[in-house]
Amino acid sequence: MNKEVLSLISSRLLVALVTLVIVSFAVFFATTMLPGDTATILLGQAATPEAVEGLRKAMHLDEPAFLRFLHWLSGLLAGDLGTSYANDMPISQLIGGRFANTMKLAGVTALFSVPIALTLGITAAMLRGSIYDRAVTILTIGVISVPEFMVATSAVLIFAVYLKWLPALSLANEVHTLSDMLRVYAMPVITLTFVVSAQMIRMTRAAVVETLRTPYVEMALLKGASRTRIVLRHALPNALGPIVNAIALSLSYLLGGVIIVETIFNYPGIAKLMVDAVATRDLPLIQSCAMIFCLGYLILITLADIVAILSNPRLR
Repeated sequence: MNKEVLSLISSRLLVALVTLVIVSFAVFFATTMLPGDTATILLGQAATPEAVEGLRKAMHLDEPAFLRFLHWLSGLLAGDLGTSYANDMPISQLIGGRFANTMKLAGVTALFSVPIALTLGITAAMLRGSIYDRAVTILTIGVISVPEFMVATSAVLIFAVYLKWLPALSLANEVHTLSDMLRVYAMPVITLTFVVSAQMIRMTRAAVVETLRTPYVEMALLKGASRTRIVLRHALPNALGPIVNAIALSLSYLLGGVIIVETIFNYPGIAKLMVDAVATRDLPLIQSCAMIFCLGYLILITLADIVAILSNPRLR
């Protein structure tokens, strides 16, 4: 690994770290601007002003916002997510099981969506201009145009209401056998696969088509290499960077974009926990969930950038 590659990787890691600090600042002050008073919401409208003021002092809400931000940031760096206002429990305990559920849902979705998207994207690029390519393009544009709540609602109406094949709610705690797992994860995974795969298909197709237009691929074609060999041996290795970026962008959506899916299917994930925290104005819990989503997004994007750097033949 030469110095230029190390320099580029170091710069990507530094950018990710600076971005995380900026995002933490934005998340904290955006949540503090939410309407309503936390102490009043927790105690109710019948609470006396003295009780409200006492609770505000106990939760350090009477301190300047910047001091509270520094205290919160130092806790994050030390691994302390704080205590939930509404549940009076360590946030790490509240998030633990929910985070595992969200990661399971993301993992199962990735297991289905990535192979499907890569297969359709690569084959569409190999047969560009054909009826198959046009059909895949129209399908992906149609899926992208439909919002995810429409896909989720349609799945509930078709598979739960009319056909009665699957339950309308996805209760992860009721998974004991393989059949239970299929029933619980089927509709959320179908919904997320539709939403995630479409963008991956388009970006994969574009990356492979762009590589197929390069001179060295044309030279391999003139030498009599088959189309399959050209794609697998010449095009794909050089299109790896854009394809990995497409996969990372799509999978990062699974961490922060599952809010609607978890809410519609009542799936006990971290996104559903964040929605409930917004209703009770549980600021530490909202901030922790938001930072977990941002951290996951930055990790995936940074890994994609590093893979793109390492796969660049010019840098090697």
